[in-house]
Amino acid sequence: MFEPAQLAAMCEAVLAVAAEPVTAETLAAAAGEGATVAEVEAALEVVRARHAQEGSGLVVERVAGGWRLATRPELEGVLRSFLGVRARTRLSQAALETLAIIAYRQPITLPEVSFLRGVNSAGVIRTLVERRLVKAAGRKQVVGTPLLYRTTREFLVHFGLDDLSALPAPEEAAEVGGDGTSGS
Repeated sequence: MFEPAQLAAMCEAVLAVAAEPVTAETLAAAAGEGATVAEVEAALEVVRARHAQEGSGLVVERVAGGWRLATRPELEGVLRSFLGVRARTRLSQAALETLAIIAYRQPITLPEVSFLRGVNSAGVIRTLVERRLVKAAGRKQVVGTPLLYRTTREFLVHFGLDDLSALPAPEEAAEVGGDGTSGS
């Protein structure tokens, strides 16, 4: 049986070395028979609160159905400078449009995406597949059996989402994205 402080320390240590978000179930299993999933969730909240305090350079967040320890977004410039990394490559407007269509309408075929965008989207989807943000998820049972595309776990991690229900409502996304209409 772990003391709450020990369990919090164990969870924090695992998150510090994990390359991917870790589920509470995995953390409970790593603790052996000494911890339940509910106890691990409580310990993770303790670790999250600790890092939420002013002055911490780290944040504990729930993404892609698991938990991860990450650096604060506002420290990105300092970290890039320290690591000698140039600015990360951003997604093009076409890629963001295509990704939004796939995220909100998945599973969806390439012809459907192209129809909604009004342009051929094959190259953009290929790029999103290479970046592991979308994947083929079967075939639609229609003439030609086109591939169906859906977002991946990497998509959730990249955008800091716990699951697809965390996406803003399409109306909110249009407002944020500036769909060209005015609110008056």
